[in-house]
Amino acid sequence: MASVRSFHKPTLDDHLLRPKAASSQPPDVAKRQLAPPAGASRRLAILISSLPLTLTSLPRSSEARERRNRKAIPLEEYATSPDGVKYYDIIEGKGPVAKKGSTVQVHFDCIYRGITAISSRESKLLAGNRIIAQPYEFKVGAPPGKERKREFVDNPNGLFSAQAAPKPPPAMYSITEGMKVGGKRRVIVPPEAGYGPKGMNEIPPGATFEMNIELLQVEPPEGKQT
Repeated sequence: MASVRSFHKPTLDDHLLRPKAASSQPPDVAKRQLAPPAGASRRLAILISSLPLTLTSLPRSSEARERRNRKAIPLEEYATSPDGVKYYDIIEGKGPVAKKGSTVQVHFDCIYRGITAISSRESKLLAGNRIIAQPYEFKVGAPPGKERKREFVDNPNGLFSAQAAPKPPPAMYSITEGMKVGGKRRVIVPPEAGYGPKGMNEIPPGATFEMNIELLQVEPPEGKQT
């Protein structure tokens, strides 16, 4: 008597649970059928070979970007200068080092409670009273304010003061020592190294404030090389 076979329609679960049968084809035929086209294989190899470099470089670039963009820096991450002023290098720079006696050019911004109160980026032309970004030039370690007594120079845009930038705090004359050209440093300026009991612009008397310094150029002390 002939056996009766029951017909079962395969379902998705059957495909997921049924063990895969061994291929009856020769191994070389199976490999040829499973291998991707030559062009796709080449593109896949290029993509895979580029992954380690990409994954390795991402943390470094993101770490540098995070350091530059940090607004709130914990106080314990600041270094302290010999005269007790705290500073943090946002960018260390790669150029010549500012040493005591070096003539340097910087841009500086004094910030009080999130407001830029004083900035070298707001130097003014005497003719027309226009505002330009004029770097501030001084000697590292020199007495504050001495360099402001300079003659006027001719400028294509009008008569321009060689030192028309606003008055920086005394802390800037020493805290720039050790910086490298291209570097950016954030400084916490206490009243005794800042504008003291008089204050300046929006900075009230006896206030502590932040100062950002960007070192643009360094000339070594006379008779010395960097």
